[in-house]
Amino acid sequence: MSTSSVSKGCFVFKPSSKKRRISSSKADYFSQGKNDSEDSGLRFASCQLLWKQINSETEKIQEELNKQLFDNLIRFLRQSHSEFQTKTTEWMCRMKSSEIPTAALVLGVNVTDHDVTFKSLSEVLQDNVTPYVVSLQAKECPGIKHLLQKLMGQLMDCYVDADSSEEEECVNISQKKIRCSMASLSKWYESVTKKTGSETPSKKRTSSSRHWQSPPVVVIFKDMESFTTRVLQDFIVISSQHIHEFPLVLIFGIATSPMIIHRLLPHSVSSLLCIELFQSLSCKEHLATVIDKLLLTTQFPFKLSEKVLQVLINIFLYHDFSVQNFIKGFQLSIVEHFYSQPLSVLCCQLLEAKKRVTSLSHNQCENIRSLPSFRRYVESQVSEKQIALLTEDSFLKEVTQTLLEDLHIYHENYFTVLRCLHVFTTSLPKYPLGKQIRELHCACLGKSVWETEEYESAIQLLRMLAKDELVAILQKCAEIFISPSGKHFSNTVEKLEEFLARFQNLEAETNEVQDVSVSSQKELQKKTDLYHLQKTLLALKESKRSKKLTKFEMLRFEVVDFIDSLVRSYLAPAEIQTLNEVVYFNTANTLREHLNAAPRIALHTALNNPYCYLKNQTLKSDVGCISNTAPDICIVYKLHLECGRLINLVDWLEAFSTVVTAVEGTDPDAVATDQVDEIIHARFIRAVSELELLGFIKPSKQKTDHVARLTWGGC
Repeated sequence: MSTSSVSKGCFVFKPSSKKRRISSSKADYFSQGKNDSEDSGLRFASCQLLWKQINSETEKIQEELNKQLFDNLIRFLRQSHSEFQTKTTEWMCRMKSSEIPTAALVLGVNVTDHDVTFKSLSEVLQDNVTPYVVSLQAKECPGIKHLLQKLMGQLMDCYVDADSSEEEECVNISQKKIRCSMASLSKWYESVTKKTGSETPSKKRTSSSRHWQSPPVVVIFKDMESFTTRVLQDFIVISSQHIHEFPLVLIFGIATSPMIIHRLLPHSVSSLLCIELFQSLSCKEHLATVIDKLLLTTQFPFKLSEKVLQVLINIFLYHDFSVQNFIKGFQLSIVEHFYSQPLSVLCCQLLEAKKRVTSLSHNQCENIRSLPSFRRYVESQVSEKQIALLTEDSFLKEVTQTLLEDLHIYHENYFTVLRCLHVFTTSLPKYPLGKQIRELHCACLGKSVWETEEYESAIQLLRMLAKDELVAILQKCAEIFISPSGKHFSNTVEKLEEFLARFQNLEAETNEVQDVSVSSQKELQKKTDLYHLQKTLLALKESKRSKKLTKFEMLRFEVVDFIDSLVRSYLAPAEIQTLNEVVYFNTANTLREHLNAAPRIALHTALNNPYCYLKNQTLKSDVGCISNTAPDICIVYKLHLECGRLINLVDWLEAFSTVVTAVEGTDPDAVATDQVDEIIHARFIRAVSELELLGFIKPSKQKTDHVARLTWGGC
C-alpha cells in the first residue's frame, strides 16, 4: 500500500567512526581563551583542583550547619516511632483523635537552597532511620490522585494505576499494578514489615543496624505554600483514618511562617496534626560561615576583590538570599579568573607556586613585567635592580618567588588583624564599620580603612569603652593571636597580656578620686552664701578643665593606639600588594553581566546588531542602517523601530520586501506593488510571529490590519 499521500519517512544514516567529528573536551574550550598561553592545560587542571577542594569544603559546612536540625528531627521521629511501637497511652489517645505527627520545618525565603537541604535530609533519614522517605512537590501533585500516585510510586517503585476505582478489591502487592489508595499502602506496609521480620537473624541484624524496626513512612512536602488547599485537606483527612495501621510522619517545608498551616488548613483539618516546629539556621548566618571558611582564610589561594565580593553580596541581599547562588557566583569567578588571566597558573599553594615559577617561559615572564602592581614595585627599586628585573628572566623568577611568599604572609597577617578589629568594632553602638565581618573586609579591601570617617568614628568610640568591656575584648583578641593563624604575632600577644595585667592593678587606685569628689560635695553643702557658692563652683569648673587623665584613661588610650598601629601595619589594601593580580579576581563587570542579566537589553542588542553575537563580518553595518544580510527578524525589528504606536502590516511587508529583494539582487521596482513573493511573505509572517512571541508587538483590536507596538526607547 502506498503511503506517499499520508506521510513522509525520514531515514537516518549514521556516519562511520572515522568520519565522526571528535568532540572537544573542556580543556580545549578553556585553552581558547582570549589570553591563550602554553600553560592553558595547567591552568585548567589548577582550576578544577581548586574548585574540587572548595566544593568539598562547602559540603562540609552545609553538613555541619544542618547537623543540629537533623538531630532534632530524628529525635522527633524517634519519639513518634517509639509511641507507635509500644502503643502507649499517649499514642492510643492520638490514634483515637487521629492525629498525625507533623514537623513544620521553617527554612526561610531562600527557596533555591531548599532542594539541597531536603536532599541531605532524605539521605540522612534513609541511612539512619527509615528507607521509606517520599519527597513531594506542588507542581507534581495538582490533585489528590496525583499525590497518591507519586507517594506510592516512590515507596513501592512500581507502576501505579491512578484511575482504578475505590470499589475494586486490593490486588496482590507483588503485581505491577496496584490500587492508588491508602488502604493498599497499609497492606503493602504490613506485608513489607512481615517480610522483614521473617528474615534470617543475620540479615535482620544487618538491616536493623541501619534502620529502625517497623520504620515510619516519612512524607516531605518540599513547598507547602504552593500546594492547593484541597489537596492537602484530602490527604490529611484520608491519612488520619489510617494512622493506626502504619506509622506516618509528615514534614512540611515552609518558606514564610508557620502560620501558613492555619491559613491553608481549616481548624477541623489542622486539628488532625500534632505539629512540632523546627527552625533552620538563618541564611545570613550561613553566608557568614561560608565567607569565613572560604574567603577569610589562607587555605585557598584564590581571592575576590572588593568590587567582585560586593557584587555577589548585593545579589544575595537584594535578590534571592540564596547561599547556593552565592557559591555558584564564586565558582564563576574562579573559572573567569583562570580563563582570562595567564598568570593564574601561579594561583595555587605556596610551595607549588614556587616550583611553577622556575618553569615559567619568557612570555610568562613578560606577562609578570606587564602587571601594574609589578610595575609599581620596579619603579620603587634602584636603577641596577630595575634593569635586572626587566631584562633577566632568572633574576625575575627569584624575585617573584620572594614576592609570592610576601603575599602569602600578608594574607596570614591580614586575616588575623581583621578578626581582631572586628571584635573591637562589633561592640560599638551603630556599628560604624559594619556589624558583619564581611562589611569590614570589603572596607579594608577597597582602600586604606584608617583614612575613612567611619574608622575615625570607631576609634573615638573605642576611647570611651568601659573597663569591663575593654578587658573582655582584649581577652578575645589574645585568643585570636594565640591561634595557629596568628603565629607571627608573638610580640603582640605579650603586649596584650601586659595590658591585661595592668588593668588588674588599677582597681586600688580609684578610691582616691572618689574621696576627692566626696570632700568637694561636703564643701558645697557647708556653703550657704551665694557668693561663696558661686566661687566654689567656678573653682571646681577650672579644676575639671585642668584635670589630668586617670591611669585607666591613659591605659585605654594606649590600648586603642596599639590596635590602631596594628591596623595601619597589616590592613593595607590588597590592590597595592605586588602580584595581587595573580590571586585576586577583580573583573566585576564580567561577573555582573553573567549574574545580573538584562534580557531586554540583550534582545535589543542581538536584534539591532546581530554581529555582536554572531561575529559574522557580513553583518557589520553603520549605526542606524538596516543591513541587507541581517536575519529576517532583525530586519523586521529595525523597521518596527521606525513606526509609531500602531504598525500597518501592509506597509511593513512592503518595506521588508524592499530590503530582502535588494539583498537578493532583484530590482525592487520590478516587483509588483500589489503582489509579493510567497516565500518573502512567509518569511515576513514568521519574523512577525517571532517578534510577537518575544513581546515586542501584539494584535490590535482597533484595526484588523495593524499591530500595536509594546516597547519604546530603543530597548
